[in-house]
Amino acid sequence: MALEELRKKVLYQNSIEIWIGISEEKNIDWFDTDNYQKFITFLLKNNQNMKQMSICFDESDKASYGGHSKKVFANNLAAINNENSACYSIKLNDGAIELIRKFNL
Repeated sequence: MALEELRKKVLYQNSIEIWIGISEEKNIDWFDTDNYQKFITFLLKNNQNMKQMSICFDESDKASYGGHSKKVFANNLAAINNENSACYSIKLNDGAIELIRKFNL
């Protein structure tokens, strides 16, 4: 499971990486910014403890997943510039993972 792998790396993870993980588990195209915003809306409405943060993939960053660039995705979200397109830090404890897995489109 992708979320469990993320938790093994670090306890706090950014919402973009979490979004990619849950998208993998649910076979969702993670590069769709509208779906990401729906995910963040779901977390906010369910009072998930999150802290808004800045995220930067610099010019030399080749971070990609599934043929898409994480940098391009983050820049697309930044251009939207609202609460639901922001990046958040989330503690991946059991409760958070349980809530995240309840998300459906």
